[in-house]
Amino acid sequence: MDRLTAMQVFAEVAQLGSFTAAGDKLDMSRPMVTRYVEELEQWLGVRLLQRSTRKVTLTDAGLACLARCRQMLELADEVRADAGQRDGQVRGLLRVAASTSFGLAVLGGAVAEFGERHPQLRVDLQLGDRAVNLIEERIDLAIRITNEPDPGLVGRRLCDCRSLLVAAPSYLARHGAPQSPEDLERHRCLSYSNFGRSEWKLKRGGEEQKVRVSGNISGNEASALLSAAVAGAGIAMQPSYLAAHHVSRGELVALLPEWQPTVLGIHALYPSRRLLPLALRSLLDFLVDRLGGPLPPWDIPSALAGRTA
Repeated sequence: MDRLTAMQVFAEVAQLGSFTAAGDKLDMSRPMVTRYVEELEQWLGVRLLQRSTRKVTLTDAGLACLARCRQMLELADEVRADAGQRDGQVRGLLRVAASTSFGLAVLGGAVAEFGERHPQLRVDLQLGDRAVNLIEERIDLAIRITNEPDPGLVGRRLCDCRSLLVAAPSYLARHGAPQSPEDLERHRCLSYSNFGRSEWKLKRGGEEQKVRVSGNISGNEASALLSAAVAGAGIAMQPSYLAAHHVSRGELVALLPEWQPTVLGIHALYPSRRLLPLALRSLLDFLVDRLGGPLPPWDIPSALAGRTA
């Protein structure tokens, strides 16, 4: 039995709570997943998982074993990474997590360009709008948009994330454009259901205003709210990496340009500085070079010129 593979299979079953889901993720048949887990149990002499028709749960022994297996898998990754750095080639597998909107708008294209330079490298993009646990889910790099990055992680700030207040010309033709932050209270505003749903913070110089907003559409993902805004559903607060090119094309109008929503940082976070793989170091340097500077590539002032209301 390949015990390292068995540990990986067991860890995926424990993480996903399903033999079938683990097989899909590992590109392995369900019978093969079952075989690896059973052989690991036989080798250890304990039952690791409780199976039922509805779910898979860890036994007490399985919970203790899972922590050890993850340590072994992490050590194996470090050994491979250290060996791979000897010839200076960028290779192996990197698991990268990011929000759905940033992954679709920015990261997918950046990773494609990086992959062209390093054909021996594989990148697994994990997109979603929850903060993943890098250790438990074996994520090498997470891109997070926040001003409070996890203090337990190592990080590099890539660039600023500015936001725009935008609406479609069709919406403004029906409802008019707000002339002050207070006017937003009388408009249909497309808000985020997972944070800041009913209050938007805007700054102009040293002045700050908090505005209570409301509307009939909210969501937990920026791209969906952007689509609703383009369709004329209301006013949205959107990251500029999503909204700027729609503004430059006239599909959206930037509102109250003198009032700035809170600027967040786009951070690249990873678990540890110890034995940092060459592939991860190279991707970090690439992202800093591509996205860094006074303005990230999507924040082009000329794209917004003449498109405000």
